[in-house]
Amino acid sequence: MAGSDIETHWFDPLTRRGQASPDAEAANMATKLPRLIAKAHEIAGSVAHGVHGRRRAGVGEDFWQYRPFATGESAHKVDWRRSARGDQLFVREREWQGAQNYFVWMDGSPSMAFKSSLGGDYKIDRAAVIGLAVAEVLVQGGERVGALGLTPAFSARNIVERLAEALAGQSPTDRALDIPPEAALPSRARLLLISDFLCDIAALSARLQEFTNAGGRGAMLMVLDPAEESFPFMGETLFLDTDGGASFHAGDAASLRSAFARRLDQHEGALREAAKRAGFLFLRHHTDRPAAEAALAMLMGLGEGMEAR
Repeated sequence: MAGSDIETHWFDPLTRRGQASPDAEAANMATKLPRLIAKAHEIAGSVAHGVHGRRRAGVGEDFWQYRPFATGESAHKVDWRRSARGDQLFVREREWQGAQNYFVWMDGSPSMAFKSSLGGDYKIDRAAVIGLAVAEVLVQGGERVGALGLTPAFSARNIVERLAEALAGQSPTDRALDIPPEAALPSRARLLLISDFLCDIAALSARLQEFTNAGGRGAMLMVLDPAEESFPFMGETLFLDTDGGASFHAGDAASLRSAFARRLDQHEGALREAAKRAGFLFLRHHTDRPAAEAALAMLMGLGEGMEAR
C-alpha cells in the first residue's frame, strides 16, 4: 500500500518475493524458526500457571516416564533394560489413556504475511507463536497435540520444536491454503484454528462441518493487524493483493473507511455464524496485543473440556 502515513510490509510466501516493503526475514521460515520457537516457549511459560492439566500414569499406549520401583509392587512391572543401567529398579509408566487429541492449524497463506506499523508482528508469525505456545501448554497438561493434516497427535517434551519442523516442511501449495486442510481425525478430536479467516465463508463453513461430522470441535482465533480493522489510510493509496492479483488505486482512501468497516463486520458476522453452527468457539486477536493474551484465551475457552471429558 502506498500514499499513506501508515507503514506496511508484506511478502509472498510462495515466491519468497517481497512486495512494496520487502522483509527478507519474514519471507524465510527457516530463518524465523529459532526466534518463533523461543517466543513460543516464553509465552507458554507465562500462561501455563493459569491452566491445570491432568497428565498422570495409567493404562495407555504411549510411554510417559520411568519411576523407581516401589516395595510391594509386582515384579512384572519392572523395566529390566532401564534397571540394568544402575543399582535401582525402575518401572516404565505409560500415559493415562484419557489424554485428549488436539490438532493445531496456523494459517500460512499470503494474506497472513502482512504487518503495518500499528501491529507488533506479521500475522503469520503471531499465528505460529500462539499455536506453538498453546501446544506446549496442552502437552504439559497431559494432552496430545498434532499439526492438523501434517502429524498425528503426540505428547513430547519438545512438542514446539517438532511441530515447528513439520510446519517448515510444508509444501508451498499446502502452506498457501487459506482454510484448514482435510484431515482424518481420531474420535472426539479438538481443533485449534488460527487464521485471519479472510477466506471464502462457504468453503470454510463446509470444512468446519466436516470436522463436526467426524466428532471434532474446538476454537477459531481470528488474527488481524490493527490497520485491517481501523483502516487508517488517507489520500491517494495503492492497495496490492497479497495473492498477487489485481491492484486497486484509491483517490481518497479515507472515503472508503465506512464501507470497509461494514464489509468487515459482515464478514466477521458470517464467520461467527459458521463457527456457531459447527460448535466452535470464536475468538479474535489483534497483533498489537500480547500474544500471551490470545493463547490464554484459547486455553481458557476450552478449559472446561480439558478438565471434564
